Amino acid sequence: MCDRLAVPAGGTETEEAAPDAPFAHFAPALLAGALGRLPGEAVREFTDSWNDLPADAHLDAATPYRFRRYGRFRLAGDRLERLPHVAFFQDRAVNKVNGGVERMFAPLHERVAAGSALRTVIRTLWDRLPGPRTGIDTCGVHQIRVTATADADGHPAPEGVHQDGHCYVAQVLIRRENVRGAESRLYDLDRRLLHRASLTLPMETIVLDDRRVLHGVSPLRPAPGAGTGVRDMLLVDFFPSEAEAGAR
Repeated sequence: MCDRLAVPAGGTETEEAAPDAPFAHFAPALLAGALGRLPGEAVREFTDSWNDLPADAHLDAATPYRFRRYGRFRLAGDRLERLPHVAFFQDRAVNKVNGGVERMFAPLHERVAAGSALRTVIRTLWDRLPGPRTGIDTCGVHQIRVTATADADGHPAPEGVHQDGHCYVAQVLIRRENVRGAESRLYDLDRRLLHRASLTLPMETIVLDDRRVLHGVSPLRPAPGAGTGVRDMLLVDFFPSEAEAGAR
């Protein structure tokens, strides 16, 4: 969905990567500060919405461990224009597990899609993309919950080390409870490790240039003494609108 161009990175404020890196790892203060300017109820409604995600019907698993909703938006100034709900599609070249298949996920709840919290998060992320933003006017939003039990690991990235097929991808931790594992790893295109981190605090964020890095997440397991582990993530794919049209 995005041309694979060699592009210089733009400056970002990050504790974890150099300004010219193809990714940025932000402490929770970035998004927590932006959301802190909103009414508390708007933020709670946004984060609580992860408690109502249907099971991902496209997983080949006896017991569901991934739950999700999906939506698409056009960035129009300070507004988000919700686009018609369609299936999510990735080429098999970038997703060996589910690529080449149109996956229809449940849409975002209307109050989430139209809410000030989602709009604030997306605009804040767009302002800090690690590279040129010209023409990057469309995004896909994924609400994802992955669970794990003593009998079954959760797999945030069953496709392994991969690219998503977009220009930029933002990974935002919403909730992590009774979890061990789930380490995020970034690699260059020769599969040399660039960065590894376990996102542990709500609103901790990694934003990456999908054309210049590969990424993956290790399986998650319940913490010792816990029956179930839960990891909630917001993923936002950024790309130009013409790329979306050409992908279908």
